[in-house]
Amino acid sequence: MTYMFNRLDDSPRGQIIKLLQRHGALGVKELRRELGVSDTAVRQQIRALLAEGLIQARTEQRKRPGRPSQQYELTEEARSLFACYCEDLALNLYTELLADQGPEVVSRLLDRVGMRLARQYQQQVKGRALQERVRSLARVLDEKGIMSDVSQAADAILLHEYHCPYYELASTHREICEMEQEMISQVLDADVTLTNCMMDGHTNCSFSVKQRIELDQNPVGD
Repeated sequence: MTYMFNRLDDSPRGQIIKLLQRHGALGVKELRRELGVSDTAVRQQIRALLAEGLIQARTEQRKRPGRPSQQYELTEEARSLFACYCEDLALNLYTELLADQGPEVVSRLLDRVGMRLARQYQQQVKGRALQERVRSLARVLDEKGIMSDVSQAADAILLHEYHCPYYELASTHREICEMEQEMISQVLDADVTLTNCMMDGHTNCSFSVKQRIELDQNPVGD
């Protein structure tokens, strides 16, 4: 590969990669609209990214009669660029720990790692209201190179992560996803559920965040 993507790269190719990471598959018109450039400029970058093996084309039938539309999406190779460069080390360490100590010990270690991460994030996340805290966490994640944003559902706040910081590790060890969910719950002091996961083929990991319901510890008897 001759083009090394930097997640802070604002070159046209870097912008296209980040747009596809965030939105999934897009066509030339959508990319042109997002980038504010001509069709020719978009197609030039697409040809380069196709040659690098960073994107792939797929054909979608239109709802109305006419030629099928061409959409472009990231390849697995491109998605791996969003992962931390230390992932090989993490994966090998995790595999050795499992072999040497067994799943129960590793599970306890993951709990402790999640708690440590939560304490680190809590120092940076601000806000009294839950929505403020979720938006603050999204900004912190963004600053750490994890593209994130927030949307509102009917009964919950949704935190979206557009790439996985543990992509290679989580692809074979889904307990990492559980650790991330619990870590976010601790940071936000809220009930958090992983509703969409990139490991299941979704374009992002989405966490449903709801106000934690405090149970009455001293219910009044009849």
